[in-house]
Amino acid sequence: MILKTPEFEALNALSARVGTNPAWVQGAGGNTSIKEEGILWIKASGLWLMHAQQQEIMVPVALDALLDALERDDPLAEQAQHFVRGELNPLDLRPSIETTVHAVLPQKVVVHVHCVETIALAVMTEAENLVRERLAGFRHAFIPYVRPGLPLSRAIAASLGEGTDVLVLGNHGLVVAADTVAGAELLLEQVTAALATYPRIAPPADQAELERMALDSSYQLPEDPALHGLGTDPASCRIVAAGSLYPDQVIFLGNAITIAGLGETARELEQAARLLLVFPGKGVLVARHASGGALAIARGLADVASRIPPTTAVRALTESECAELLGWDAEKYRQSLNAGDRKESP
Repeated sequence: MILKTPEFEALNALSARVGTNPAWVQGAGGNTSIKEEGILWIKASGLWLMHAQQQEIMVPVALDALLDALERDDPLAEQAQHFVRGELNPLDLRPSIETTVHAVLPQKVVVHVHCVETIALAVMTEAENLVRERLAGFRHAFIPYVRPGLPLSRAIAASLGEGTDVLVLGNHGLVVAADTVAGAELLLEQVTAALATYPRIAPPADQAELERMALDSSYQLPEDPALHGLGTDPASCRIVAAGSLYPDQVIFLGNAITIAGLGETARELEQAARLLLVFPGKGVLVARHASGGALAIARGLADVASRIPPTTAVRALTESECAELLGWDAEKYRQSLNAGDRKESP
């Protein structure tokens, strides 16, 4: 293992701060990286940024070799694990599915977050115009949705202008880049402040009715009361009924949200094996086996939906886009890690 520099340690500290802020990252989502001495150190797939100072979460990737593969349009570039410096990776960690995104950006430090403020804008049909207004003065680009990984990397590379250091990814999230960790953190704070909106306050859940609906089923009330807003806030309920809005919702919740009909109970809906049941006007129930990662994504979804104005049109991911994510080997790997997750574990 090579000597870790002060900037490397600063990135670990920033990663931990970012990872403990649910407005920026939910569960194992998001990733950070730093380029040092020809190596791209990037967060491992499936690990949580919040644990950056407690365990090894960074994977060393041979940067020049990966960029050369991208230049040659080598299919192996889609699988960044082929470019890992094995002698520096004793834990055999697998690099983030977004490794090529970090590689194509010229800045030394890159931070990618699933900021709820950003996603709330990025799923709107008028997202590009709204982002342009909010980020006037920033060197930014808006990237309409394409699948994460190599397709997204190519779209980003094609859109980069002189000094571009802020990317808003349609139906996905936010990327900031700088030549220092401190610069990346400052830019992240400035951009998220510029994109901030006020969430709606959802009516309280009807807990007694939800408990009745959960009888004799494998569902229960969530520990986090904020999840109930998906059911008690009519606008949020309408938004989630439109379909999956961004990749992590698909990967960790899948087609896992059911909007209950009038009078339906959890027992009657159990056969569909959804992780989340939304009862309009009442609140939500969650599957007892739901992982910590899935519950974190559900909370993020509630936070996103509450920031979208009630009459605003949203663009949900299409069936083919969802199928593409669910059939992607890199995402199957993350799903397998999430399946064994517990709320108290990394």
